[in-house]
Amino acid sequence: MAGDLPTHAAGLGLRRALLDDLLKAPAGAFDFLECAPDNWIGVGGVFGDALDRLASHHPLTCHGLSLSLGGPDPLDLEFLRQTREFLDRHQVALYSEHLSYCAADGQLYDLLPLPFTEAAVQHVAARIRQAQDVLGRRIAIENISSYAIPSAEMDEASFIRAVLKAADCDLLLDVNNVCVNACNHGYDARAFIAALPSDRIVAYHIAGHDDRGPDLKIDTHGAPVCEDVWALLDHTYAVHGVRPTLLERDFRFPPLTVLLDEVARIRTLQAAYP
Repeated sequence: MAGDLPTHAAGLGLRRALLDDLLKAPAGAFDFLECAPDNWIGVGGVFGDALDRLASHHPLTCHGLSLSLGGPDPLDLEFLRQTREFLDRHQVALYSEHLSYCAADGQLYDLLPLPFTEAAVQHVAARIRQAQDVLGRRIAIENISSYAIPSAEMDEASFIRAVLKAADCDLLLDVNNVCVNACNHGYDARAFIAALPSDRIVAYHIAGHDDRGPDLKIDTHGAPVCEDVWALLDHTYAVHGVRPTLLERDFRFPPLTVLLDEVARIRTLQAAYP
């Protein structure tokens, strides 16, 4: 369970392009919405009112974009305090961030992979602990998609386990990112899933990606979820159990009914695991 969400919950990413459709969505079409507080802190007017209306009717989870947990720059404590106020105001059930870095003497506007080293484990774990202290709650870190690894003393699953233990935080398992990385780095996706600790997993993400060749997938969040990811999500439920699961879509938006069909498919898979 993630915060106050039931394990069998299917959600949808809250994007500004979808605001009008989400406000008009039929009751029960999704169980929760997820937004990036980085894009909403301090936003008022029409957009702020729409967010408030949606948050008053649907549970919210939040997924950060710019904290740069693995980066070299000091954590932005003022931003963390603003984030805490946002999470408290909207009674957010779960806050997650990426196991990556996105700033080094300025924003880099990408989620870059960390080296899989013991030094990186200790560095990012200390920053996660600091962030959790300021936020007054646990963070769930998300495994990212990547196209090269800077350095490796251990494999990715071992790195994630080490960070979870050293930071005493949770895991948001992005199943699409596992599918992407398994292709890009030549490992077995199901073995990777099995190597993760069930007791730290609080939620799942799924999304679409682009196939650029037999050994290259690009994580875009701009396409329908492919059959390989659906099968891997079902396998993940079998291995680790059902958790709240979110459908991410960031651009090339189809009609909302198409996205809701994918949300309904999440529910169908979840129902097979009482």
